[in-house]
Amino acid sequence: MNMQRKGIVLVISAASGTGKTTLVKRLLAEFPRFGYSISCTTRPPRAGEVDGRDYHFLSREEFLRRRDAGYFAEWAEVYGNYYGSPLQPTLDMLARGQDVLFEIDVQGAAQLRLNIPQAQCIFILPPSLPVLEQRLRGRGTDDEEVIRRRLDSAAREIAEAHWFSTWIVNDDLDTAYAELRAAYLAATLAPTLRPGLLRTILAPAG
Repeated sequence: MNMQRKGIVLVISAASGTGKTTLVKRLLAEFPRFGYSISCTTRPPRAGEVDGRDYHFLSREEFLRRRDAGYFAEWAEVYGNYYGSPLQPTLDMLARGQDVLFEIDVQGAAQLRLNIPQAQCIFILPPSLPVLEQRLRGRGTDDEEVIRRRLDSAAREIAEAHWFSTWIVNDDLDTAYAELRAAYLAATLAPTLRPGLLRTILAPAG
């Protein structure tokens, strides 16, 4: 018996340099069934970007109107531009049994948890701040000021990790991925996702 379940929302947050993007790409490669919600933004399209495919490009006034109307599951202002994830398309995918993944910061995760309380929130941690600093310096792409700013931001974000239901320490990439994979699969087995399953099993034969 393969009774369809409801979808889950998987929220993954981490400080910059923790390896979140690498882990997310690996998860998406193994489980391509994740749905994708096209975000809205007020920034101008970049070369090659298409409205409705890469983003929904909105005016600032339209974005704020939708925000105030409760249109977004989460939103944020980044460097003067607004970004937001529409709520209803996510709810529609969940109803169809589609899982949805959000790779967002701690503020966005907090908003999303309020709008979709059943969301599974995972925080990827570095082994320590000195190790994180070593990784950031090892990139060789940022100057000293940027590295210090990222470390300060990381400390603030890690201090908010207590709001997340699952912690994964990315000390060894393969181990961290095995834990992320296990957390995702465990979340898909929740009884609330298949409320009619017991009734189906217990129904008289014939």
